[in-house]
Amino acid sequence: MTTDVVRISVKNLVEYTLRSGDIDTRFVGTSRAVEGTRIHQKLQKAGGDKYLAEAQLKYEMNYKEFLFLVEGRADGIIIEDPQVVIDEIKTTAVPLERIDENFNPLHWAQAKCYGLIYGEQNDVEQLEIQLTYYNIDTDEIKRIRETVTLQELQTFFCGLLDIYLVWAKHLKEWNEMRDSSIKKLNFPFATYRQGQRELAVSVYKIISDNKKLFVQAPTGIGKTISTLFPAVKAMGENKTSKIFYLTAKTITRQVAEEAVNAMRECGLDFKSITITAKDKICFQEKAICNPDHCKYAKGHFDRVNDAIMDIFLKERAFTREVIEAYSREHMVCPFELSLDLSMWADCIICDYNYVFDPRVYLKRFFQTSQGDYTFLIDEAHNLVDRAREMFSAELTKSSFLKVKNLFKGHSIGKTLGKINTVMLGMRKECSEEGYYTQLQQPEEIYPLLWTFVNKAPALLTDNHKTEGYDALLELYFNVLIFLKMVELYDDHYITYVEKSSSEVTLKLFCLDPSKLLGEAVKRGKSSVFFSATLAPLDYFCEILGGETVDAKIAFPSPFKTENLCLLVADQISTKFKDRESSYGEIAHYIHLVIQQKTGNYLIFFPSYHYMQEVHHVFAELYPDTETMIQTNVMSEEERESFLDRFQPNRNRMLAGFCVLGGIFSEGIDLKGDKLLGTVIIGVGLPQICIERNLIMEHFKKKNELGYEYAYMYPGMNKVLQAAGRVIRSEEDKGVVLLIDARFSSYYYKKLFPAHWRYPKEVRNGSKLNALIQSFWDK
Repeated sequence: MTTDVVRISVKNLVEYTLRSGDIDTRFVGTSRAVEGTRIHQKLQKAGGDKYLAEAQLKYEMNYKEFLFLVEGRADGIIIEDPQVVIDEIKTTAVPLERIDENFNPLHWAQAKCYGLIYGEQNDVEQLEIQLTYYNIDTDEIKRIRETVTLQELQTFFCGLLDIYLVWAKHLKEWNEMRDSSIKKLNFPFATYRQGQRELAVSVYKIISDNKKLFVQAPTGIGKTISTLFPAVKAMGENKTSKIFYLTAKTITRQVAEEAVNAMRECGLDFKSITITAKDKICFQEKAICNPDHCKYAKGHFDRVNDAIMDIFLKERAFTREVIEAYSREHMVCPFELSLDLSMWADCIICDYNYVFDPRVYLKRFFQTSQGDYTFLIDEAHNLVDRAREMFSAELTKSSFLKVKNLFKGHSIGKTLGKINTVMLGMRKECSEEGYYTQLQQPEEIYPLLWTFVNKAPALLTDNHKTEGYDALLELYFNVLIFLKMVELYDDHYITYVEKSSSEVTLKLFCLDPSKLLGEAVKRGKSSVFFSATLAPLDYFCEILGGETVDAKIAFPSPFKTENLCLLVADQISTKFKDRESSYGEIAHYIHLVIQQKTGNYLIFFPSYHYMQEVHHVFAELYPDTETMIQTNVMSEEERESFLDRFQPNRNRMLAGFCVLGGIFSEGIDLKGDKLLGTVIIGVGLPQICIERNLIMEHFKKKNELGYEYAYMYPGMNKVLQAAGRVIRSEEDKGVVLLIDARFSSYYYKKLFPAHWRYPKEVRNGSKLNALIQSFWDK
């Protein structure tokens, strides 16, 4: 009896066995993201009652030593009694007279696979396979049909499986080797830290039960290995088929790579891939993917399977460096290679986008049905605002006017002129505050946007680098993204229009991402959301798409509370109206903190302006103290140079002035004497703006926690992250001074983590001096 199971979608099977030629993303077919869906629906509706649209098909077939589980979704099945027609719809910008039955073998192959599945399951001995081509420029339709027998389809399908068997056998051998090593794998460190075993057990149980878990685990527990290790063990027990480790920052992706390597050093055979953004990994100066511009795009599909086989047989860790090396050797696109390799990896380390963003998520995994995947979502507090960005879209009047002026005399220019006129009308509706909102969608502009989308391909198809081409292409995709978000719009959204000088911005703004995030995690079977600052847990559980039945767990800090000197200077107000009068006093308090022990300190401010003003005063009062200051635009090299200055040095005082919620307030690891303390000015409230106020109003109506959800909780999260830079290991000791009167209020104290429960309040410099001196003298 066959026990080795191969799960694959029809699309992936066809592409991996039959693809060839170049990568060519010149305009032909790039509109399919949104417009293709719309055209599919239009043609499917026109088919009438006899047209079964979006038919889900699943098929099990024992073939040689494998059980193949193949699934897909046919665009249409037409019952023309007694004939059955399998319809595959393709949108194209290619003139229809250039399309014949030999135009694209992959189109036929996909439709034939659907025909086989339907024929086998319904005892249909003969079917019609139909390709329907829809030209997006002319709205013309061309249909090509071929009559095939079930036996012919069986022969064709087995031919595909014979090609794929090479891969299947390698995967079988690999999975046996991997699972054997997992069974022998022990935790890669000599002992568990406090809370670590409990966290690992909780993660394993959640994966086993196909559920969700929300974890607040302070720095020091070892969250990365405590989630990855049980996930790997669960994979060895066939409780999950693939692990997605999702992060917001490059540094946390590196930590995940190190955790996997630690398990490899203990005998684990495991393949992991780190997906790097296209613009970063592309070998060209500009990521233009066509054979005329890029030698790696030319013939890519003729060579990529050999590249995959080579790297799969030789490597365990598909890191950026490894992928780049094999891409150069085999002359293939590194980004496309990494996406293909993700199919063969056991663990995918990548940005949130690849699972959650409706514009770029990995359709090869998530388009057909739910997979038995595990999502490990690191630094999950960052996902709230990231999700709002992913699910929102905006258009600006100036972008339409610019392209209109570039295409005067063309019919598209008239359409753009009408859009510009509508947005001018919106401008007049704005209040004295410069904006207006509405709960309903701006439907009056949609027909014009669709007209633009229909006309643009004719100007883009030939890829002529005429003046205005890039501007038109950028606008075209922005409109497509906007129309994609229209499909998601519901009572979790609001429409707002903002005017600024001559500019008008129209935005579909996602106020509450919980519903869409909840739907996204259903693409897998289990999810673990974790962070050192996932507090309050109930808030994060709700806003990240959790449900009341989901598990929540909060761990205490594993470090000795006496190693942290937590002080609150609550006689100073840092509210906006009081800031100017606070510069000198804050500079004095900073100096009092850092003078007690020579070393490195970070000072965090709620804004760049506040930081710069206090820095100016501090530099004048204490010129002997070396300072650095964060700028609002820093290159990777400048960031590294800033952090490199934080080296243990008992002969030098260094104060780094930074912004709360910025690049230095989370994700950096300055252990030991690299950092002796932080001073945090203010409660971290996000800047007051239209969007924050809209969020506040939404949740005020929903649960009467508008201010908390929009301002207080996100602000306190930034404070906790910045304070978390100080104690990074059991040996670390350090000072955290919180400066703001609000920190002593009940509402903020209840947000303090357990190891912050008893902060010392200081109301004058001498008390601060004495407390810090006493702390360092212990």
